[in-house]
Amino acid sequence: MIDPKLFRTDPDKVKWAVQVRGVDVDVDQLVALEEARRDCLYQVEQRRARKKEISKEIGAAIGQAKREGRETTVEQLQVEFQGELDTLDREITDLEARLAAAEREFDERLLYVPNIPADDSPIGLTEAENVEVLSWREPGKFLFEPKPHWEIGVNLGIIDFEAAVCMSGSQFVLTKGLGATMERALIGFMLDLHVRKHGYTEINPPFMALDRAMVGSGQLPKFEDDMYRLREGPYLIPTAEVPLTSMHLDEIIDGDRLPLHYTAYTPCFRSEAGSAGKETRGMIRVHQFHKVELMKFCKPEEERKELLKLVEDAEEVLKALSLPFRQMRLCTGEMSFSAVEAYDLEVWMPGMGKHVEISSCSRYGDYQARRCNTRYREAKGDKPRFVSTMNGSGLACGRTFAAILENYQQEDGSVIVPEALRPYMGGASHILPGG
Repeated sequence: MIDPKLFRTDPDKVKWAVQVRGVDVDVDQLVALEEARRDCLYQVEQRRARKKEISKEIGAAIGQAKREGRETTVEQLQVEFQGELDTLDREITDLEARLAAAEREFDERLLYVPNIPADDSPIGLTEAENVEVLSWREPGKFLFEPKPHWEIGVNLGIIDFEAAVCMSGSQFVLTKGLGATMERALIGFMLDLHVRKHGYTEINPPFMALDRAMVGSGQLPKFEDDMYRLREGPYLIPTAEVPLTSMHLDEIIDGDRLPLHYTAYTPCFRSEAGSAGKETRGMIRVHQFHKVELMKFCKPEEERKELLKLVEDAEEVLKALSLPFRQMRLCTGEMSFSAVEAYDLEVWMPGMGKHVEISSCSRYGDYQARRCNTRYREAKGDKPRFVSTMNGSGLACGRTFAAILENYQQEDGSVIVPEALRPYMGGASHILPGG
């Protein structure tokens, strides 16, 4: 969440952020709630201060009585102030209730306020206003009409959509034979690259998360409809970002340990409640998919440098697989709810005739850290500060698998296996019909 002080010190900045993101948030109402909270707190403090004054007056009266040789007690003197004390207690009780209600409503509404975009973010509300930063490798030329991956996979016998629908319903995918092997190979290849070459620490997290973890990563309450919740209470994770962001809940990290780099493979589960009209064929938008995630915790001054390096790490997967892609800087309305700055990597899909997002890399400032109460201390005795967080896909495995099928397809229907994956696939160089 954003710093609550902004509603007092710079509400116009919050209004700007809401406007350029196209989000419906009543900032003035939050400002009013913050003012009501501060007013209640001030009045409570004034009445508590008066009660302390009365205690001092009673103490002074007892001292005076002793000096004058008179006998009196605290109880006797309290009788003189009882009416005022009773009034103060009633007013404090009422004000504390109003304070708690204002704080509760403010905190609930604050969770729906998006992060403040970087000042140099492209302004816009649609993907047409995203900005291309670079393009890597020209798409290959085909001497035949390239097919989409869903046709290639079915023809090769390595994807079975009908079986998946029978088992689980629409927007599920079943891979088999060398298709399943390639998906597994992609996971191993990506993890090895990020761990051995890029220096990330591999994590194997739970695939379920409690409300606190979902709130901390920014999934709740905004995106509850996009997730699956179990009857027992936890949610199935929509991304490994959720458990990775929650690794340091309520922790103060030694500043010497930063930055921390984590990578994890998990299945991801999304209801895609808001995806009406979007891709429903193939492996692009499904309810369950595999993904390798990259996550960093760092000091605020290192944040942008670490993000750009994270983007490079994700790009290297595409380069190693020789898949044409472009890097897009997202406009304010297209970046995620929690992001300050975001880049998408979009792979070229010749069978679909367009680029498709395969990784989204974002930095969040202290937005997630405030929700998770994750801080660091620079040196002993220093006041703790919130860390900065960021994450990105490194990569989405199903979409990478689909991109390989489309970019490496041959006229005879076979698919060449990228050289980088062959050691993970028992040396297989081609996928031929029959899987």
